[in-house]
Amino acid sequence: MNIENRLKIKAIREVEKIHSNEYFENLIEEYGNLIFSICYRFTNHYFDAQDLAQETFLSAYRSLDQFDGTYPKAWLTRIATNKCLDYQKQAARKTSPTEDSFFLTIEEKQDTPEEICLNDDIRNRLLLLIRKLEEPYQSIAYDYFYLEMSPKEIAEKKQKNVKTIQTQIYRAKARMKKLWKEVF
Repeated sequence: MNIENRLKIKAIREVEKIHSNEYFENLIEEYGNLIFSICYRFTNHYFDAQDLAQETFLSAYRSLDQFDGTYPKAWLTRIATNKCLDYQKQAARKTSPTEDSFFLTIEEKQDTPEEICLNDDIRNRLLLLIRKLEEPYQSIAYDYFYLEMSPKEIAEKKQKNVKTIQTQIYRAKARMKKLWKEVF
């Protein structure tokens, strides 16, 4: 092959490369937002979605010569989806929560001084009402409303049937409502 033919082939390849670069730029302009939104839906994180969209287009650029040009939207979304699935697998392997890290992520809710005072006042009024009840409702109401025990726990404590305890809780509650109207 002579020099002229080599130069022609090289020129043709350069022109093809320019055309493929222009085609690729058009793909980015046309489908950039779509690819980003797909990545964002998978990650729910803006910067990770940007990175995945970039990786999607980089992979598409690398395999542009193998792409036949039909259905570019489907081709790009498939690449993006695969990148996102790989990302999720990788992220799942990286994170293995421990008890310490789990409890550190939970936001501790502290009551305001006003809430503390109101809660104390309510608990004091509740205790006052409970003390005005006759037995067995007084001890049942104390365990259930003040100590916040379940009917099952109270039944085990008093060695009684759970249904009996539930009936006594219901009656204690009715008596406390009546007392509440009288006292407060």
